[in-house]
Amino acid sequence: MRRMSVWDMVLTPKGLRFLGRTYPCTIGKGGITGTKREGDGGTPQGIHRIVGMLYRPDRMARPADWAVPIRPGDLWSDDPTDEDYNMMVRAPYPPSHETLRRADPLYDLILLTDWNWPYAVPGRGSAIFIHQWRRPGYPTEGCIALRRGDIRRIAPQIKHRTRLIVL
Repeated sequence: MRRMSVWDMVLTPKGLRFLGRTYPCTIGKGGITGTKREGDGGTPQGIHRIVGMLYRPDRMARPADWAVPIRPGDLWSDDPTDEDYNMMVRAPYPPSHETLRRADPLYDLILLTDWNWPYAVPGRGSAIFIHQWRRPGYPTEGCIALRRGDIRRIAPQIKHRTRLIVL
């Protein structure tokens, strides 16, 4: 493992530390886990690269030049039996999936991690995102969630070398 750098996001007991600031956050309802499984609600331990950024162009300006718009019909496969497991897919898509273009603001801005990606192991868990929280202290299904203003402040500062470190 290379040393931690200022560009790393580090999950601490006090929040998510990035570029010298610590932001309050929530994690999965299953806590931090070293044995992540689909549907367990756990936030996986490890060092995860930030491999993508998705945003709602109808709700916000592009946060970074490499951000990809979330379009109507964009979904994320969470079906471990499907060949597109843990990948972005398009509707119609009969296997189990999560809608990325939600009515609520949780996925207006998503930072994608490389958890179980790009070559997903079936059942090891899908889609560990960093996204907006529902409210303070409300757990996720395994993702890390931040206040709206905080994720919007962080997103433009993400670099190719940024990693999410969950110890």
